[in-house]
Amino acid sequence: MLTLLGAACLLYYAVLCVALKKWDSTFSRFWLAAGLGLWLYDYAAVRLGMEAAARKALLLPVAVFVVTELRIVMGMVPRGQKEYDYLIILGAHVEGRKITDSLYRRLNKALIYLKAHPGTRAVVSGGQGTGEDVTEAQAMEDYLIAQGIASYRIIKEEASTTTQENLKFSKRYMNCGEADVGIVSNNFHLYRACAYARRLGYGHPYPLAASCHPALLVNYMVRECFAVWKMWLFF
Repeated sequence: MLTLLGAACLLYYAVLCVALKKWDSTFSRFWLAAGLGLWLYDYAAVRLGMEAAARKALLLPVAVFVVTELRIVMGMVPRGQKEYDYLIILGAHVEGRKITDSLYRRLNKALIYLKAHPGTRAVVSGGQGTGEDVTEAQAMEDYLIAQGIASYRIIKEEASTTTQENLKFSKRYMNCGEADVGIVSNNFHLYRACAYARRLGYGHPYPLAASCHPALLVNYMVRECFAVWKMWLFF
C-alpha cells in the first residue's frame, strides 16, 4: 500500500513538472521527497518485520491531516452573497508586471462581483516581492481599471507580504468590525484567510472562492495544510 502511495506521489510530481514547466518549484519537490520517503519507509519496515507497527504509526498524522483538509474544504463553501461594503482581493505572485494564473482567477472572480454590486469598494492587497516589477496591488489595480472598474472604487494596500499582513494592513482602510467584508482568494486559501480575518477583528468576513488550476489543486491543498498548522500553532 505504501509503495503504491509512493508511486502516486512520484507520478504527481511528474504531472506538476509538466504543468509548471519546471522541476524545482518550491512545494512540488514535496511530492518527490514524499514518494521516495514512503518507499524507504515501507522497505525498512519490511526488512525489520514491522509492517503492521509502521502502518499504525501513520494513523495519527493521517487523521490530523484529514481533519485539517476537511476544514480547508469547508472554508471554500460560500455563506451567502450580499452587498459587501468592501471586497478584499488577496495578492499573489506577479511575474514582472504580468498577472499569473492564480491572481488572474482571483481578479476575475472579483470582477464578476464588483460589476454586479456597484456600491462595493475593492481593496487590492499585496506588496512587491522577488521578480516583481510592481507591487501586486498595483498590478491588480491596473487590471481592474482596464476591465472597467472605476479607480475611485479601488483602495491599494501595498505593504503586505503574507496573508496575515494582507488582512492586518487592509484593516486600516475600513471599519471592519461593523462592515460586511468579502474576501477573494483561490478556493484552497479561504479557510485560513477568513480565520486570520476573524482573529484580527473582522466582524463579518465572507469567503468568495476563485478556482485554481485543476492539475495543481492537490498540490495547493496539501501545501495549505502545513500553512494552517502554522497558523494554529503560532497565531
